[in-house]
Amino acid sequence: MNATILPGASVAPFIADAAQVRAALPKLDVRGALANMFGALGRGNAVQPPQTLALFPQQAGDYITYLGVLAEAGVFGAKLSPYIAGVDGAKPIITAWTALMSTQTGQPLMWCDAALLTTERTAGTTALAIDQLAPRESRRLAVIGAGDVALAHIRHVAPLRAWDSIAVWSPSLAGDAPRVDQVRAVDARVSVAASAKACIADADVVMLCTSSGKPVIALDALTKPALITSISTNVAQAHEIDPAALPTLDVYCDYRRTTPHSAGEMTIAAREHSWSPDAIVGDLGELANDACPRPGYTRHVFFRSIGLGLEDMAVAYALYTHLREQRDHAR
Repeated sequence: MNATILPGASVAPFIADAAQVRAALPKLDVRGALANMFGALGRGNAVQPPQTLALFPQQAGDYITYLGVLAEAGVFGAKLSPYIAGVDGAKPIITAWTALMSTQTGQPLMWCDAALLTTERTAGTTALAIDQLAPRESRRLAVIGAGDVALAHIRHVAPLRAWDSIAVWSPSLAGDAPRVDQVRAVDARVSVAASAKACIADADVVMLCTSSGKPVIALDALTKPALITSISTNVAQAHEIDPAALPTLDVYCDYRRTTPHSAGEMTIAAREHSWSPDAIVGDLGELANDACPRPGYTRHVFFRSIGLGLEDMAVAYALYTHLREQRDHAR
């Protein structure tokens, strides 16, 4: 991530809606931006404050704020993500917008719809973890989930190893032939499994890509030590594996200073199952700087991400740089 001179007060901030973000995405190096950011975080050149959660009255929803400072890029940012509970059985409303400001001038730089960027940075972060943690000889990839986040995970992770197979399972695929076709179209190696158990059997890497608030796999269905990755959702205390299993796993996360205080299975395991955040082997900043051991696969390995503000800042800054270059080229 190269330092740059950012616009001053005379330049209006970019405002990018979902259509503009979608058009720009193919031109953004999401994984490269995230790799640079985690490297900077591990060297102390970025700041990641804890997430803040504001609950709405009468259980009407919540509002999560993700913050971050990228010193090398000269930007401060915040992603604002409300979860508005549905009324009378309606689906909840979840949106996200990211603001970037200059740490040099104090002026706003960009305000962008962050929904698509959130999907990409979530998948990109998992891909970084898999590239750092999965054995090079890994050949069988399993994916639990079939939504847009799951498909983004497959896109990001498919090139990382010489996978012989990519098995996918989700209860939502039953009877939904068009969605099955979409899932299979992501990669020629994708097949749809008959059950979660069948999906993860013999897997080297299992990506959990759901919005579930409770476990979605049984670890005893795994037939050999595997890497299991898990992401976050807005559901309170959300967890995709049994919290009681954490003491039996080699645990890694995106950022050890904040993740254990937000990840559902970690807070439950600390409270009820004698697990301590001190047991975390390493995080992505440490892995990027070779400052922690890699797993030996004598037992399962678990990687947990909660979604950091810095991840949002990194991909938003990549978008901002792209939009600025477009503007400058048009002049």
